[in-house]
Amino acid sequence: MTFRVLSAEIAHETNTFSRRPTDQQAFRDHYYFAGDEAVAQRGSANTELAGFLEVARAAGWQLDHVHSAGAGPSGKVTRAAFDWLCDPLVEALVAADYDAILLGLHGAMVTDFCADGEGEILARLRAVCGPQIPIAITLDLHANVSQQMCDLADIIVSYKTYPHVDMRVAGHQAASLLQSTLLGEIKPRTIRAGCAMLEEVNGARTDTGPMIERLQAARDWEQRADVYAVSINGGFASADIDEVGPTVLVTAEGDMELHRRFAEGLVDDIWQRRGEVQNDYLEVDAAAAIAARFDARSGPLVIADYADNPGAGAYGDATNLLRALLQAGVTNACFGPLVDGATVQQLWAHEAGASVEIQLGGKTDPAFGGGPLALRAKLLLKSNGEYVGRGAMIGGLRRSFGPSVVIRVDDIEVLVTTRAAQILDLQQFRSFAIDPQAKAVVALKSMQHFRADFEPIAGRVIVCDSGALCTPRYRLLDYRHVPRPIFPLDPELDP
Repeated sequence: MTFRVLSAEIAHETNTFSRRPTDQQAFRDHYYFAGDEAVAQRGSANTELAGFLEVARAAGWQLDHVHSAGAGPSGKVTRAAFDWLCDPLVEALVAADYDAILLGLHGAMVTDFCADGEGEILARLRAVCGPQIPIAITLDLHANVSQQMCDLADIIVSYKTYPHVDMRVAGHQAASLLQSTLLGEIKPRTIRAGCAMLEEVNGARTDTGPMIERLQAARDWEQRADVYAVSINGGFASADIDEVGPTVLVTAEGDMELHRRFAEGLVDDIWQRRGEVQNDYLEVDAAAAIAARFDARSGPLVIADYADNPGAGAYGDATNLLRALLQAGVTNACFGPLVDGATVQQLWAHEAGASVEIQLGGKTDPAFGGGPLALRAKLLLKSNGEYVGRGAMIGGLRRSFGPSVVIRVDDIEVLVTTRAAQILDLQQFRSFAIDPQAKAVVALKSMQHFRADFEPIAGRVIVCDSGALCTPRYRLLDYRHVPRPIFPLDPELDP
């Protein structure tokens, strides 16, 4: 029997504190591919779609892939953009009979009209297809999973790695479970457990700390005959919504109360170990002092600006770390990306080698991460900003920073871009004639994903808090909608 399956990828991690709304152009700037073009661009890479396709081909499905779309983390998704992404799925369901739906989602989308973007997508689809046909979804490890998502999706599979290197694996698992459901072999549903935290205390790092033990427990529980997926979601703290924070999901059948107790046990471990912080968040001046005296014979010092990570919705234009590196006299260094389209436009009028007075960065909101730096910079390179990843996360995927330049300030090469994107891959420097391995110091905008490609070349990795929008000092942010009390906002919950 040939099953007809409707599929799509729609991903956005919404930072509700961001001033930048996420519109249709934001998706087009990051990636948007319809139908066959999505398969051509993403079907052989480390994507959920690639995992879907592996199962579809083996099972002989007719897989109708509507589109793949993702915008960089930023402010709330506009209604117009949301409808543009969701309406074609609804229209496809109305136009034809489908046996199942398979979606690659994020799990932390907030729109300007509802707090649960993924729940709204599922609700619109269920309104057309009814409760009978199975729906399987994948989620990011940093999903804020709502009860509505669990009620409306039969199968939920989240990534199990951070840095995320298992998107294809998650897609394959979800699609395989969907095939078993279509064949009548299983009848899964998903239960959810959560706790009063903004996020797992280490952002759900899976390379170190307590998440390693939890994930092993999840894999062990998945060996039970009636358990199909256990997903541990770290949550996304930059979303000021009611259903925020860590969750454990069990997609299973059989004794659901037993599975619920297991999920609650893992959630209790997340709560009890909320004092076991793995990162040491340095002040920028302390990080710069380390950089100034670092011996790079075993590899460069990699400094991650955790707070200005565009991958969590920060603006990417914070200047506090660059200022500190310059004041400390750091040499043989690179820094990036620093988002400043106005400075890129200014420098575009000059030829390589020109020395230009600029006001760099800090233009979106100087209260977060520092204001513009008055600098004299030498223009080294102009580029359209395009690159192709080679690392474990985005290998083979084409991305773009938009119009970009490389400048040298003192002895620091700075990649200045138009579009915000975190550092995931060495090619994000190498494509612009910057060789991180040849540097003594590599300063970059990222929280954790950079480790997949940069840790192997690093002599040492340190993390700093520049005071930008994604500062881990959450009490500095104006939360209004999260349930209270909640850790770490309320001192009475401190460990």
